[in-house]
Amino acid sequence: MYLTPQRILLAGASGLTGEHLLDRLLNEPTVARVLAPSRRPLAEHPHLENPVGELRELLPQLNGPIDTAFCCLGTTLKQAGSQEAFRRVDHDLVLAFAERARELGARHLLVVSALGADAKSALFYNRVKGEMEEALKDQAWPQLTLVRPSLLLGPRSDFRLGERLAAPLMRWLPGKYRGIEATVLARALWRLALEEDDGVCTVESAQLRRLGR
Repeated sequence: MYLTPQRILLAGASGLTGEHLLDRLLNEPTVARVLAPSRRPLAEHPHLENPVGELRELLPQLNGPIDTAFCCLGTTLKQAGSQEAFRRVDHDLVLAFAERARELGARHLLVVSALGADAKSALFYNRVKGEMEEALKDQAWPQLTLVRPSLLLGPRSDFRLGERLAAPLMRWLPGKYRGIEATVLARALWRLALEEDDGVCTVESAQLRRLGR
């Protein structure tokens, strides 16, 4: 029997989407516990558990039970420094997080992927995102939700010149290519967490905007 999410594991809570999602989760009356490992300490809250350190090192120390897991991990090639380093975060670390979440009892995993994710893409970024999605499907989750937002809009703690320049244009593009506010994505993720359909669900950016209104 499906239950409203009550015990949640969140990766990427200090990022643009993750911080908005964390705020929403902590203000949901049904949520009793949010386990959110992060590199730097988060603001204290009675329902928040916040182990601090590198996620790879923290994963074995995390404890359950968990019923729902959100993964908002992601970096850029520039931040990572190399294609190999990028893959270690956006592919390997996402899979390791998912495996640990399943071990802790989660039955529903929601993952922020990217517009254009395709394991056969000629573009490295899109290919890694697509390979990550395919590998998550192989983990045989009871319920797996993959969301593919366009460019995320909103103030970041780190300066990204390309995104800063592209943001005005991305607000006016049609359909799934239009940029999406991180606050809207966070609301959409919570609504998707309440869905009861088992199996794999892939949600594109235009639908995310509608869900997050």
